[in-house]
Amino acid sequence: MKKKKALPPQDHVPHLRFFGLPRLVPYLRPYRRLFWLMLVFDVLFGAIDTVIPLFQSWAINHYILPGELVRLGLFVALYVVVLLVQLLVSYLGFLYSAEIEMYIGRDLRRHAFDHLQTLSFSYYNQNSVGYIHARVMSDTFRIGQVVSWTMMDGLCNLAYLIASTVIMFTINPLLALVVLAILPVAAVLSFFFERKLVAANRLVRETNSRLTGDINEGITGANTAKTLVVEDRLREHFDADATAMRRVTLRQTRYRSLFGSLITFTASVTLALVLWRGGLLSARGVMTIGTLAVFMSYAQNMMEPVRWMVTALSDLINTRVNIERFTGLVDTTSDVTDTPAVIEKYGDAFTPKKENWEPLVGDVEFCDVTFHYPDGDKNVLEHFSLTVPAGTNVAIVGETGAGKSTLVNLVCRFFEPTEGQVLIDGRDARERSQLWLHSHIGYVLQTPHLFSGTIRENLLYGNPDATDEQIDAAVRAVCADEIIDRMEKGYDSDVGEGGDMLSAGEKQLISFARALLADPRIFILDEATSSVDTVTEARLQRATEHMMRGRTSFVIAHRLSTIRNADVILLVQDGRIVERGTHDELMAARGAYYDLYTRQFEEEMLDRAFSAEKE
Repeated sequence: MKKKKALPPQDHVPHLRFFGLPRLVPYLRPYRRLFWLMLVFDVLFGAIDTVIPLFQSWAINHYILPGELVRLGLFVALYVVVLLVQLLVSYLGFLYSAEIEMYIGRDLRRHAFDHLQTLSFSYYNQNSVGYIHARVMSDTFRIGQVVSWTMMDGLCNLAYLIASTVIMFTINPLLALVVLAILPVAAVLSFFFERKLVAANRLVRETNSRLTGDINEGITGANTAKTLVVEDRLREHFDADATAMRRVTLRQTRYRSLFGSLITFTASVTLALVLWRGGLLSARGVMTIGTLAVFMSYAQNMMEPVRWMVTALSDLINTRVNIERFTGLVDTTSDVTDTPAVIEKYGDAFTPKKENWEPLVGDVEFCDVTFHYPDGDKNVLEHFSLTVPAGTNVAIVGETGAGKSTLVNLVCRFFEPTEGQVLIDGRDARERSQLWLHSHIGYVLQTPHLFSGTIRENLLYGNPDATDEQIDAAVRAVCADEIIDRMEKGYDSDVGEGGDMLSAGEKQLISFARALLADPRIFILDEATSSVDTVTEARLQRATEHMMRGRTSFVIAHRLSTIRNADVILLVQDGRIVERGTHDELMAARGAYYDLYTRQFEEEMLDRAFSAEKE
């Protein structure tokens, strides 16, 4: 597996028009009914809000100024009823907005998670966990908030603006123009600040991704950091990104604060102008005090929609970055994909058509294969050919970093050849689906991963339909029965996150049993016994030799003594096969394999002698 590259400073995603909202239409369409209900109640709320100043004006002109307080009680009762109706409308609007946020956020996260399952190894090699996690969780959460709550506020405020504008022009057009003078000013300021806010928010999101990655690395690598005593270095990296986060966030905050302050100042000036102009009209008897109160109320309340416009525009600007990042993820194409014809016949990872799946025999052939990793330009394999008949045990050996995993990654179709073909049962692997191939492969990694849950649940990932008898047989075959017997809850014991409640060797044995339970036709062991002690390794060796009979197997071995009985041994150096043959043939040739085997044998003898001397 190739080392992950550093996170790029910014996403390279296409610019989205209209704040990227058109890209969200497919996610919004299933909830049209909820949107219409939210629209109705939010518009009603804004309309009622517009009527309330008219109630106040009527009370001032017809009851308070004339001194007609007797009938004021009935009017107040009617006013309270209107407020209660507004309360009910507000509750329903909030309820439907919350449902929209919940559903949209769920669908976005589900789509992102499903798409991640289809991406090839190269994507995960080039992007950190924190980088991906921010897109699946933070960005989708923010998008869900904006399309629900921002839209709800927008509908309310838009209804208020339209209704109040109509009423003001009906009463006094000139004074209405004074009140509405704030709108073009807000538009000019918004246009000026848009690009600055977009750029600033993009930097904030990218820096936050790096900071999240630092936190994730500090947690997952806590044990390694303590044993290497590198806490200070991790803190330096974290402090550098935290300082960068503070710097870019302050820049974003300055822009937003200046933007909001200018809008608020303009709104306050508008309110003063209305008070001055309306006061003159009232003093001349042209306008009643109640009517002036209406304009003052609208002028003052107009500040809230204007503030909302500022906030909403800022949110939309900020959310465009979230949408860009989310769409950048779901638009990422995998380096390894099935053709439409293959998907039509075999199905995909989520809707497999198993009735069309042919049985896999296990013949594997490399035909003039040249390969380099998608993020590299140096060929790891060049014009490589190899025929592996079904049932053959192939051992791959070489120094650390020599490229041993490249061959098995190509067999598994985790990567595809740059040139040439990999044939499975005489057909190009690309002619059948990835899921068909993967369902016939048992892969045991050097550092296995267990899913959160119990031992039984992890074993059933290998074969969900396995019976208790099959589980017991697989566990005994790999010598894991003693481990499970020692646990208080047996198969129902929790393994912890990533299997952290088990030792490295125990996780390895469980993953071994899981692979065996799948009954694969092709077995791949990637230094699978390096995490167990020598006694367990010997028992596993006997079990795997029995288990791999009749199956094609590729064994990446660190200890050469474990692969002496392999049908063919491939020695890899600098990503190339330099020697091939049986153990006896390679030893007789006295080449690189002979030197490697002899050196390792001498080291093992010295280790045993040293251990015996200590005892």
